[in-house]
Amino acid sequence: MASRKAVVKWLLDSDPAIRWQVMRDLTDEPWEVVAIERARVASQGWGAQLLGLQAQGGQWGPADDQGWMTTVDALALMKNLGVDPASEEVLRAIGLVQERITWWQLDGRPFFDGETEACINGRILAAGAYFGASCDRLVGRLLNEQLEDGGWNCEAPPSKRSSFHSTICVLEGLLEYEKTQGPTSAVTQSRARAEDYLVQRRMLRSLRSGEVIDRKWTRFGFSTMFHYDVLRGLDYLRSAGVKPDERLAEAVALVEERAHQNGRWPLNVLHPSRVPFAMETKVGSASRWNTLRALRVLDWYGA
Repeated sequence: MASRKAVVKWLLDSDPAIRWQVMRDLTDEPWEVVAIERARVASQGWGAQLLGLQAQGGQWGPADDQGWMTTVDALALMKNLGVDPASEEVLRAIGLVQERITWWQLDGRPFFDGETEACINGRILAAGAYFGASCDRLVGRLLNEQLEDGGWNCEAPPSKRSSFHSTICVLEGLLEYEKTQGPTSAVTQSRARAEDYLVQRRMLRSLRSGEVIDRKWTRFGFSTMFHYDVLRGLDYLRSAGVKPDERLAEAVALVEERAHQNGRWPLNVLHPSRVPFAMETKVGSASRWNTLRALRVLDWYGA
């Protein structure tokens, strides 16, 4: 296996969106150094390209994009890039979203109030909280929609069984809300129930039968969109500061097994995106996003 130093050097030879997260999560650079690198995301590379795709109407994609789903995808990706929400470019972009986009299909409610499906609303909440929008009503809706088993499902009702896809989207949104607004007992308890939903199922198995629910969850892609996979689930637990236990061992081993001999993780799948924007597009090639996320998950679990 290639040395950690060589892999980190390869990661740093990349876009600012990768570099600043490597500095924060893998090399423990001083926060001042990390902040300088992070500030470049809005004006250079992928972040600047993505911001440049926004239309004057505030949306990404065509003006008649039903449900504004391209905008949901774009904002989720911009958050994942880690663009500084206080940067001038971002403040201007989010201002356009707030001023010019409403859910005309739902009596004109504000964009960051969300729509009807938990998986979409979780992603809107994550972006809205990250970019400083008011999201209290959306949080209240999601808390009320949590199912008895601890998760969420876009098909509830009538479904009473949670979906991994919906649950990870809502968890990420609630976590971002607490990071920016501060913890509340209701949100913290809700997250704990949903985290337990994932961990009880060992991140990929049926609680009833013990069988792997979907083998595709062992194949890692970026951007994840609304799709769950084992790496995304583990990276959430790491970000949330969840203490690892033996129930995660199988999932962590799956991540370790995906590494190539050069110490890099490949892109296993490319999820279709509505945003006309490409970063890593060749399935099977080494992925900086997967490598970054895998290394920080392994560091978290090993610690």
